[in-house]
Amino acid sequence: MCLAVPGKVLSIEGEDIARVGRVNFGGIVKEVNLAYVPQAEIGDYVVVHVGFAISVMDEREATQVFEYLKQIGELGEIEERQP
Repeated sequence: MCLAVPGKVLSIEGEDIARVGRVNFGGIVKEVNLAYVPQAEIGDYVVVHVGFAISVMDEREATQVFEYLKQIGELGEIEERQP
């Protein structure tokens, strides 16, 4: 199953197709390509699929998705895979 997960943008570097950000996924921080969401700013929540932010969403929606992931056990599985 493919899953797009929301995360909060902590920092942004680069421009255009080289635009990347550090994104927090409920305590897990990853580098994400932000080229598809040029409007995203630090503090915004973005929906990420395979390392690319594909849309911007509001904090309420992101929090609700994290709650659903916790309920089905997926968020814990993601956290366990981290080194």
